[in-house]
Amino acid sequence: MDIYEFAMQMEKDGENYYRELTATCGTVGLQRVFAMLADDEVRHYHAIEQMRGKIGAVQLGETVILENVKNIFVEMKEEKPDLYIDSTAETIAYRKACDIEEDSRKFYLENAEKVEDGPAKMLFQKLAGEEEKHLRIMRAITEFVSRPEPGNWLENAEWHHLQEY
Repeated sequence: MDIYEFAMQMEKDGENYYRELTATCGTVGLQRVFAMLADDEVRHYHAIEQMRGKIGAVQLGETVILENVKNIFVEMKEEKPDLYIDSTAETIAYRKACDIEEDSRKFYLENAEKVEDGPAKMLFQKLAGEEEKHLRIMRAITEFVSRPEPGNWLENAEWHHLQEY
């Protein structure tokens, strides 16, 4: 299995995991976040597929996922300020998603150093950055779920600690 095939499988697994979280999560806002993360994994898959097949220029546009997630949490706060999620199973599932994103980020960074093809190197570096964004989102969600303060766990809806880079 070459690195492209491995990366594509990794993205497919990530997509499937986020689709599973979307289906099992009882919070509409979080379902939307997980669906966006799954869609991002699909974008990554197609970009890697293009790179692997040398099909024209690789298209991986800028993602606005952090801003969209911030907006979802603002909406969640406005709709239901007393939202409280406390589920050990959800926390474990979200931590697994963090692990998946961290492994993906490391994979792309390591392989960006190994590949000699300039466009592949740039794609892997960009994918590592996107996986870092996903990781930051999942860490924030995990924090909210595992250590909520009843009545105001969404107080940090502006996600001030998740600055764009």
